[in-house]
Amino acid sequence: MSIEILALVALVPILVALVLMVGMRWPATKAMPVAWLTAAIGAVAVWQLPVMYVAALTLQGFVTAIGILIIVFGAILILRTLQHSGGMETIQYGMQNISADRRIQAIIIGYMFAAFIEGAAGFGTPAALAAPLLLSLGFPPLAAAIICLVFNSFPVTFGAVGTPVILGLKYLAPGVEAAVNSGAPVNFANMGEFNAIIGQWATLMHLGMIFILPVFMLGFITRFFSPDKSWKPGLAAWKFCLFAAVSFTVPYMFFAWNVGPEFPSLIGGLVGLGIIIVGAKAGFCVPKDVWTFGDEKKWDPEWTGAVSCESCNSFKPHMSQFRAWLPYILIGLILVVTRIPELGLKGFLAAQALKFNSILGFDSVNASIAYLYLPGTIPFTLVALLTVLIHGMPASKVKASWAQAIATMKNPTIALFAAVALVSIFRGSGIADVALNPNSYPSMPLSMAKAVAAITGNAWPMFASFVGGLGAFITGSNTVSDLLFAEFQWGVAAQLDLPRQIIVAAQAVGGGMGNMICIHNIVAACAVVGLSGMEGQILKRTVWPFLLYGTVVGIVACLLSFVFVPGLF
Repeated sequence: MSIEILALVALVPILVALVLMVGMRWPATKAMPVAWLTAAIGAVAVWQLPVMYVAALTLQGFVTAIGILIIVFGAILILRTLQHSGGMETIQYGMQNISADRRIQAIIIGYMFAAFIEGAAGFGTPAALAAPLLLSLGFPPLAAAIICLVFNSFPVTFGAVGTPVILGLKYLAPGVEAAVNSGAPVNFANMGEFNAIIGQWATLMHLGMIFILPVFMLGFITRFFSPDKSWKPGLAAWKFCLFAAVSFTVPYMFFAWNVGPEFPSLIGGLVGLGIIIVGAKAGFCVPKDVWTFGDEKKWDPEWTGAVSCESCNSFKPHMSQFRAWLPYILIGLILVVTRIPELGLKGFLAAQALKFNSILGFDSVNASIAYLYLPGTIPFTLVALLTVLIHGMPASKVKASWAQAIATMKNPTIALFAAVALVSIFRGSGIADVALNPNSYPSMPLSMAKAVAAITGNAWPMFASFVGGLGAFITGSNTVSDLLFAEFQWGVAAQLDLPRQIIVAAQAVGGGMGNMICIHNIVAACAVVGLSGMEGQILKRTVWPFLLYGTVVGIVACLLSFVFVPGLF
């Protein structure tokens, strides 16, 4: 069978997910199981894989999904615990009293605070926290949603303490190992070093938009939401935007290049937040005039949907700011202690794993869960337990926190099980075993890679990040986008003799920028600001910064591929 036909068959499950979720507006809980079933049918009917082997690959995907879900649960649990302890409202209260200028508030909360939350928790939590906070400060709901969605892009590659890189690229391990053993001139010795290098290149690709995006978005917001419909008021705050970008970028780059992919967004957001809050209070780089959205009575009804700022929350402090922030400080400290190899804990925690070998009797199908090394257990769940003591929570609120966290897991569990099982079938379809793959067909991702390589040629670096964005758009997750497309990107790079590190990094960056158009994120953002049913209006606006982001990243990827690092593996 021709590679073109195989590529089309491999593409069908992705198209099914896209049509069902975008065209027919199915939730991922329904669409992803159908997409998985489509992939399973293609694997059996076209690749002629044994049914039991496909079942084993599906179970392998379930085990991998459990690892991701442990992180999701821990992230949600720490959020719910802080909400019930009063810590989150105290943090929000502190944010309210920094500046009356909506442009400054958008940068502090939508750009920097959300970046920190993404680095610490990920999985949609920035929109859940930052958008209602902006709403409470007097932002139109539509503006609040757009700001939080668009700014939740550059931190996402390193969201939830590096999960999209560390777990998202795990299926590249055989290729990385083969490269190391081949004697090729590589600059990594193992998967950990490869992940670190991907994070480093990703920061360079994000770098331009870290500086461009805040200026562009403030101009974008004042153009569509100011009384005079002008870009000028937003662009006038460019000095504060650059101040914020530098404050974030310095620790972001330092930790990416010196420590690893767990910390750039977490530390960059936390350090940057402290710096720009002090700067804003001192009036540093702050415009002399104070800009607002004008009289609420004159707002376009489309801006507000079902809510108005009269119904917004008024936040109150329940404790000191230090006590409120202490759980997040502990998360950062514990991560540092458990992620630096020289301190000894990293190796011990990583070695504690539940292993599932030879699933359903197939020697090549294995999986494991490093239950203590996953950030969902240490530090998220651990810190959630410590917060009970730090914030003096009564048993009733602790119970409510856990109950809400568990209840929230239903939909992500269904969607992730199906999505990661689909990915497992994708990658297992090309097994080099005639008994299992009688036609010796390449895997589904590699089939697509070969077909795409023949079409695009060496122009692929310009488009690589858009594939990552498509993955996030479909699956709602940078991590799952990387699981779905990282091998595909590696295959395209191999076919075209392009530097694999750069192309895979572009995939990781694309998964981050795809968050601003991701249907799941848009639905969630609409829900928290009272705009349910207006998802199309938001997507119509966020697609423009998405295209700008992808264009800038594509240019950088081309330069890195062809100018700065020729011949890099």
